[in-house]
Amino acid sequence: MKPYIYLRALKHAEHTVFCVSDGQKTYYDQQFNRSVAYSSGQQVKRSILQSLTDNLNVQMAPITFNYNISMQKQTAQLENKEPWSPCDPNYVDQLLGGWMRAGDGVTKKRRSPLSISAMRPIHPLLAGVDKENLTFDRSDRPDNHPVNVRMAGSDKLLSEEEIEAFLTEHNRTLPRRNWIPDNVRTSGLFVYDIAIDLRTLFSVSTNQHEPEISREMIESLKSKGWIESENVFGKCLVLPKEEREKVIPALANALINWRITSNQARTFSLMETLAVAISDNANVLAAAIRAKLIDDGEKPKAKPIVDETAGADLFVTLPCSNYIVTEIESANALQHAEQKLINLMMAFDYENQE
Repeated sequence: MKPYIYLRALKHAEHTVFCVSDGQKTYYDQQFNRSVAYSSGQQVKRSILQSLTDNLNVQMAPITFNYNISMQKQTAQLENKEPWSPCDPNYVDQLLGGWMRAGDGVTKKRRSPLSISAMRPIHPLLAGVDKENLTFDRSDRPDNHPVNVRMAGSDKLLSEEEIEAFLTEHNRTLPRRNWIPDNVRTSGLFVYDIAIDLRTLFSVSTNQHEPEISREMIESLKSKGWIESENVFGKCLVLPKEEREKVIPALANALINWRITSNQARTFSLMETLAVAISDNANVLAAAIRAKLIDDGEKPKAKPIVDETAGADLFVTLPCSNYIVTEIESANALQHAEQKLINLMMAFDYENQE
């Protein structure tokens, strides 16, 4: 059995935003001269791990946030330092998400067995961004929403009489309404790709030259039933089978059914999964879910395609037929895709890797 599982999924997003910290993230496509939206691989990974821990009803690993205090001109300044991971594979988000901890003795790092791409348009012509101006509006009940006015550079509030005098003199008003301009939203068809390295999925290296975990953690894991074994990277400890059998179904579900939850208070989108392709050959995924460029003589267009003859196991949902002509959609496509992932992950011999 090959040690990798590759997955590509097609999602639909409708008038939403993938990132709210600084507006919608975009990149510029040089070939088609368009700005297109994307969700970073880190955001996709975080959403998958959140879905995984929710499925298992466990907490994410506690992260320690570090600060230094320095005195500058008698004023205390807080300096944000690198956060610390516990480097503890007993937490499933650490085991599958990896970690990096420096500045506390020997640096410990574990590469995640999940390689996750950004979620980006299946084709630049099949997704777009648009801007809208939002309002924070309480103008319907002005008496219930007070207005404070201060002169610039002062904390003193103007009295009601002073406000009215200013407005009359300058022919102005004070509406209970704030404009929030240039809010970018995106809609379209998006894909993301994931590679699962089965060799390290449930295995933690015990090498102390470039350690993933400390010697104390090694002994702790052994006492909890972790199995001493060896893979292509060297000696390791393997999560016991009964624990793997709990994690695998939850992971399969999370890889397909995750949602970006950080922005849903503003612009909720179902972000429904339209199709999933699974294979041990990464090349066939690009053919199974793809787009075809069409030149109609005026301007180029793109047509989305799901192709069951490309060599991957393809699972197509009912909503997919809203956007792609297909005859293979089914109501239980995602359940079948989950089961395919479960079967592949269950079949790998984690304790006796050759």
